[in-house]
Amino acid sequence: MGGEIQPLHGNHACALAAVAAGCRFFAGYPITPSSEVAERMSRELPAVGGVFIQMEDEIASMAAVVGASLGGVKAMTATSGPGFSLKQENIGLASMMEAPCVIIDVMRGGPSTGMPTRPAQGDIMQARWGTHGDHPAVVITPASVKEIYEETIRAFNLAEALRVPVVILYDQVIAHLLESFIIPDISEFEIVEREYAAPDDEDFLPFAPDARGVPPMVRPGDGRRIHTTGLTHAETGFPTQDPETVDRVARRLLSKIDKNRDLIDKFESLETDDAELLIVAFGISARAARRAQRILGDDGVKVGLFRPITMWPFPEDQLRAAAAGAKAVLVPEMNAGQLVREVERVLGRDIEIVSLTKIDGEPIEPPAIVARAREMLAS
Repeated sequence: MGGEIQPLHGNHACALAAVAAGCRFFAGYPITPSSEVAERMSRELPAVGGVFIQMEDEIASMAAVVGASLGGVKAMTATSGPGFSLKQENIGLASMMEAPCVIIDVMRGGPSTGMPTRPAQGDIMQARWGTHGDHPAVVITPASVKEIYEETIRAFNLAEALRVPVVILYDQVIAHLLESFIIPDISEFEIVEREYAAPDDEDFLPFAPDARGVPPMVRPGDGRRIHTTGLTHAETGFPTQDPETVDRVARRLLSKIDKNRDLIDKFESLETDDAELLIVAFGISARAARRAQRILGDDGVKVGLFRPITMWPFPEDQLRAAAAGAKAVLVPEMNAGQLVREVERVLGRDIEIVSLTKIDGEPIEPPAIVARAREMLAS
């Protein structure tokens, strides 16, 4: 398939990229609008010696993914908002056990069962703070079918390199787009494989980190006995409530994200150098914003666009740089105002920040962004 131009559905691109990245286990439960990921995985995995399991629910699906990962294979699940909520406890378990895995959340209208077939972008904060306690979070937000393919491979690479669950967050419109692009040969991608501890290392501790803050994993069958638990634990893997040890290990879980921002951070900054107005958006809203940017540009208005591709950890320094010369910031998003709160936190009160929200199950359209931008510039 490499090198061929293919018309691909967003969810199918996700599944094909996962297999190309080395995913060999999928556990999930059908839920609109992500079901095509599972459907495609059920066809692709057996052909490469992988395993597909339809579980009884989303809780069990996430548990199976954590178990498969610790058992030695790259593992993934896919869901939408209600199922993502159910997965949160076991996402926390994956964070504490440092089980690398990938979770696809195709966003739809909510809350509760909401609008299963309509788009939304309301899971931004759940993707960061959905599970309890202070935990590492890596969340990627692609905005095209091609980018879904590329970012799914990157998600597996980040999961394996950092031993973290990685969430890929995109909306129903992106999931169901049909776009053509040239699928690169997999040899054009760097594929990260997990680091295993040497079987003859007599000083080995299962949760002792390397210089990046990441412990090497134990290869199943090497003969080591390890203890893996969701309880706070020392480098030995055994539970502890010793305050000094708990603080050290908890901070190490968080710091491995900060230490590796060069691997994680990714963003797009378009025409921001001399922009009067900066638009900050992601997913399908960013594509509408790009069209609005061109319309305003044709009228001589200097508008920049900043798009987080990695949403969490949030690209704070990059956003500040993009907004440095702007007089105002507009944040269009398909929720009641989640991304705008993060923009406000980063940029502070010295610049006008305007929220443009839409929660009726329809995408934000370019004319709405253009109209609000003109209002801001006229005021």
